[in-house]
Formats: sequence, structure tokens, C-alpha cells
Amino acid sequence: MTSNISLVTTPPPPEVDMGSDSNAPTTVRATVVQASTIFYDTPATLDKAERLLAEAAGSGSELVVFPEAFIGGYPRGSTFGMAVGNRTAKGREEFRKYHSSAIDVPGPEVDRLAAMAGKYKVHLVMGVIERDGYTLYCSVLFFDSQGHYLGKHRKLMPTAMERVVWGFGDGSTIPVFETPVGKIGAVICWENRMPLLRTAMYAKGVEIYCAPTADAREVWQASMTHIALEGGCFVLSANQFCRRKDYPPPPEYVFAGTEEDLTPDSVVCAGGSVIISPLGNVLAGPNYEGEALISADLDLGEIARAKFDFDVVGHYSRPEVLSLSVKDHPTNPVTFASTSTKVEDKTK
Repeated sequence: MTSNISLVTTPPPPEVDMGSDSNAPTTVRATVVQASTIFYDTPATLDKAERLLAEAAGSGSELVVFPEAFIGGYPRGSTFGMAVGNRTAKGREEFRKYHSSAIDVPGPEVDRLAAMAGKYKVHLVMGVIERDGYTLYCSVLFFDSQGHYLGKHRKLMPTAMERVVWGFGDGSTIPVFETPVGKIGAVICWENRMPLLRTAMYAKGVEIYCAPTADAREVWQASMTHIALEGGCFVLSANQFCRRKDYPPPPEYVFAGTEEDLTPDSVVCAGGSVIISPLGNVLAGPNYEGEALISADLDLGEIARAKFDFDVVGHYSRPEVLSLSVKDHPTNPVTFASTSTKVEDKTK
């Protein structure tokens, strides 16, 4: 099947003469995917993800980052029939359908994503809606190029109406994974505005900071540049590009307050996916034109060059004045203290 998604790439960085330095930096080819979910159709979205992954791998990418909620869908514009003190039957049914489009972790969809990563030999970072019983989480899943599932990050703080449909993550799912292409972690959308969460990621040594998002505003670019400079890391931000026709038609799905102004071709999420270097240079993007694969070569030596004069959790920190404590254990609502008591047979 031929893809109509454009490829946007940047030329590789100029070679630097490193002399006899055996620790010369490596270069990693990375791609951020800017594409829409096939809403309420998770199998078809997985098929689309595989086509895009194959295309990115075919252009030499070793790391591919998908947008927030790519599997399961970002319910843009929906109220789920909710007002303070009131819910509607239609809103409850909308949540049921949304819940059925989410995936279990672990589960068969996770197995398929792992197989994709192994098949195309890429490290994969995928935004999903995770179903845990009857609670949904906005999560990011990580896979290595050998087809292994590494773990997940659950969004700590859903934004505004997102809190109606998504649960809150805890400190047990803010990982940074050491991989052959660098230390990879993810922070989702407006979590990136949380300075303490960013600091925790820097302290874990993140080098390739993935920022799947649903924010297409131009001001988002300022946040991404700031994080790259602050953390001395590469920032890879992937957003969906969606038109009204990428969602089910009304009355099945309604964009509250704007539906009457939309045509099938109206853009409801304009993308803006971008790749930024540790020195704040834009390597690829931002793209507001349509669905695209946006790629750049990451010179990992740029991390040390950036941190030469600013290492936020190293020589530029003042722990005797400012410190952060992170509770990185699971916070379960119910715990069971089961004990096995051995009863002695006193007749012997």
C-alpha cells in the first residue's frame, strides 16, 4: 500500500575531525511521526502505525516517536456529555466506546507493537490510551530494536477536561531507558510545563527526551526549545495532524461549540512536530502542512558540548539550597497484607 505521507528530512551534520578519539560521538537517525489516529478503530490504527514505521525504517531511522494517544485516540473536542453535577447517557456511551478502543498493557496490541519494533529494527516510542480495568491512562510505551517491550510512562497530570476520562499516573512510571541509541524517556504534552517532573527526568540522565503532545500552537515550540537548552538533551516532539473527517461524523462524535463551523477538511489539530538539539537548534520541523515523517540525525556528542557550560543537575545545581524528592513507588488504592501461617501439628 502506497503511503501519501510526506517525508521531511534534514541533511546529516557535517563531519567533525575527532582525531584519535576512540569515544567519538555516534549519530542516530530519528523520526517523529505526525499522523492521525483512525478513531474508534484500533486494529486499523495499528496497521497504519506499521506502515509508517516501515516507511521510517526504510529511510534509515533507528528511533521512531509517535504522537500522544496515537493508539486509542485523543478525544479532541468531546465533552463526554459532562457538566458539573451532571452526566448524560450519550456521554456514558461515548466513554464505553472510547474504553473499548484502548489497549491493555500487557496485551495483544503491545505484543504486536513489540513485534513491529523487532521486525523493522527500530527503537519505538508509542503514545497509547492504556486500559487498566475500567480506568484509562494516557501512556507512552517503549520498545527496543530487538522487539522487547521495555516499559511505560503514564501521564502524571491530565489537563483540564482530560481529567474526566483519564486517570493520574504515579512516580513508578517515569522511566529513562538506557539503549544503544541513547538514554530515552518521555513526558507527555502539558506535563512538560511541570518543572519538577522535568528535573526528575534530567536527574535520571535523559539524553533523548520525547515529548508526544496534542498542542499544535506555535508557543509550544518555545517550550520545546527551552527544555532542550535546560536539559542539555535532544527533544523529539510528535503531534497528530487531524482534519474533521479523521473523526467519526456527527451525531456519533461532536466537537463541542465548533461543530457547526467545521467542514470535513477543516484542520482540528495542525501538528507542529519538531526535533531540537541540546543547544536549542531546530533540526527538523516544525511542520504544519499535513501528515509527515520528520527526521533528523542526532549527533550525540552535542549533549556534552551543551552541558559544558550548563548541567542543570550537575555543576549548575545548588543542592544545599534547592533539592527535589521524588516518590517513585506505586501508589495503590488497595493493598492486601496476606500471610501464610503454618499451624504446627501438636499431636506428633
